[in-house]
Amino acid sequence: MIQLYTDTSPNGFKATIALEELGLAYTIHHVRIDAGDHRQPAFLALNPHGRIPVITDPDTGITLFESAAILLYLADKTGRLLPAGKKVRWEAIQWLQFHAASVGPILGQRVHFELFEKTPMPIAIARYRRLTAEAFATLDARLSDRRYLAGDDYSIADIATFGWTHIADICGFRFDEYGNLARWHADIAGRPAVQRGIALPAPATGP
Repeated sequence: MIQLYTDTSPNGFKATIALEELGLAYTIHHVRIDAGDHRQPAFLALNPHGRIPVITDPDTGITLFESAAILLYLADKTGRLLPAGKKVRWEAIQWLQFHAASVGPILGQRVHFELFEKTPMPIAIARYRRLTAEAFATLDARLSDRRYLAGDDYSIADIATFGWTHIADICGFRFDEYGNLARWHADIAGRPAVQRGIALPAPATGP
């Protein structure tokens, strides 16, 4: 049975959603970041960078951190959540990487500077609002003529991106004006496995 070490966060939700979608048996270990669990020696032995999520798979002896790597591993293990055709498969991986290199870092910094930084930094806030708008516009354009990021097939690219749009929505970073992105987000949010995934280990409630 897969062991999942996670907390309530966009990165954590990617793993729980994928595991729920795939119907894989797993056990959750709640790593409470607010309590400093991620800095304890036992957790650092799994991920020396001290970030969630982490999985261990006794079937293969593999331990992995970084949410994109975990999603790729779960897709490879099951043969699901990555389209079969070579072209569309690489499109899914491309948009998974876009999430990892752009969407996640941008929204993560916006959350920090806009909601948690004690000393307001207008220049940083303006920068990450602009970058958020650019990322949302890129996703909106991509979704203008396809249901999912890789085309007709729901994939790990959608799961990864939804982890962050879910948090953006909770934080009030609106994307209503991006009609295609808003439609996609509502579609993903309505999936039963997604609804289960974003409730584990606890629902996000915002700052």
